[in-house]
Parts: sequence; C-alpha cells; structure tokens
Amino acid sequence: MQIKKVGVVGAGTMGNGIAQVCAAAGYDVVMRDIAEPFVERGIKTITRNLERLVARGKMTEADKEAVLTRVQGTTVLDPLADADLIIEAALEDLAVKVKLFGELDTVAKPGAILASNTSSISLTRIAAATKRPDHVVGMHFFNPVPVMKLLEVIKALQTGDETCAVVEELGRKLGKIPITVKDSYGFVGNRILVPMLNEAINCLYEGLAEPAAIDEVMKLGMNHPMGPLALTDLIGLDIVLNVMETLYQGFEDPKYRPSPLLKQMVDAGYLGRKTGRGFYNYETH
Repeated sequence: MQIKKVGVVGAGTMGNGIAQVCAAAGYDVVMRDIAEPFVERGIKTITRNLERLVARGKMTEADKEAVLTRVQGTTVLDPLADADLIIEAALEDLAVKVKLFGELDTVAKPGAILASNTSSISLTRIAAATKRPDHVVGMHFFNPVPVMKLLEVIKALQTGDETCAVVEELGRKLGKIPITVKDSYGFVGNRILVPMLNEAINCLYEGLAEPAAIDEVMKLGMNHPMGPLALTDLIGLDIVLNVMETLYQGFEDPKYRPSPLLKQMVDAGYLGRKTGRGFYNYETH
C-alpha cells in the first residue's frame, strides 16, 4: 500500500508536530480538531516552527510555503475519508480513543490504516473497537516531533505484518527511526522512562534532596542530557501521572504506583512548563 494522503486527528502539541513532519516529507495532510480555535492554533504553531527553520537557513521561504499549502485544517471527520493513513493524537484516555476509532472506522476508506499516537494505552483494545483490527497500529512519536528521531511502532495482537511494514517505511520517509515493539502498557519507551521519573519524584517526596540536586545526580552520574524532574516539567506532570496510572491499573503491580507528590501537584494545577510551575518555576514577572 502506498501512502499519499495522511489524516491527523488532534491539532495539539503532538498532532501539529505530526502534521508538520508529514507535510514536510511531501504528503498531503488533513489536520482535524474539535473546534476552529484549536485548528488555527495548530496551524500557527506549524508556521512558527517553519519560520524558525527559515531563519536558521535550514529551509527556504518557498519550501515553507509549499509545506503549509499541504496542510488542510478542519473540524469535521469527512475530509479524512480519502486518507490512506489516519493518525490519532487526541486525549490520552481509553474511552475517548475507543469511541474515536469507532467513528474513524466508519469514515475511513476500505484498506486505510488507522494509527494511534498513544503513549501507553493498549493498542489491542483500541483495534478491537474497529472492523479493521489488522489495519490498526501504534505510531508513538516523541516530543518535539520535528526533532526526535524515534518512532515506536506498536503492533497490537491483531495488527497485520503488512500494516507494520507500511508504517515503518513511512516513518523512514519522515526522517524517523522506526522501532517495532509488541503491544503492552507503556510499550518500551514509557515503561522504562516514566517509572524512573516517578521514582525521582519519590526521592523529592521523601526529602532526599532538592529538585536541582536530584537532576544533577542523573545528569552528572548517568550522563542524562536533562534531569528527570526538569524532564517531567517538560512532558507535563498530568501526562506523566496518566501514564503511571495506566501502568498501575494495567499491570496491577505496586511498583507502578504513582507518587503521592505527583498526584498532589497535578491536583494543584502545577503541571510543569505549560502552566508556568512544576518542580521548577517558569513564570516570568
């Protein structure tokens, strides 16, 4: 199967990043969100990202305009009907995804691949919500999408080998390095990363050291480019909590129990960079 047109459901941070890399690779893209302001914000983010590339001499003005002309924004699902691949990048919630994939299954043309950018939810359960489970696959991009090279390709129990092969090839055309893994809560990347972040939060909760000290230990001792608490702020504490709860509920193993401090900070609205406050203060006065 040859991919010519890509649908992206969700115009947020991940969705507009996915739309950008697909359009930059020459694909026609339809980016859908539930309200016009969300779509407009996604298009503006793509435009700003491309303008930065032009300013740094990594893209010409003509190429920027060509990429933008390949991205169509919409608030309805109908324009996705002729897409060869639809990538969902909506809210990280099983019920939301199951409902959405049921809708996409009725809209998408026969043979189209339905992919999810979920970071931890079972692809097998998502695929079961459709009548084309062999054409459902996970495409887990990493943030920021235009920069990060990894593409985790998640093979659900029902996913066909040809579906995986098509998505892997697409990933390479997008400039990514696809790595295929079996479906399991958190897959490989987040199953390893997020519990580590959670344990760093527990170190802070138990008063072992201040945030900067915990981060410096991991940077200097383990050669991590960014400390775990700063990384949690970048990802978003709500997202980290969501993944931990998915792991905890999915595996029913106490080692995946979310830190009480993580839950408390999310309750307080201290979600990291996006709210101006997390383990560090990002508010400007």
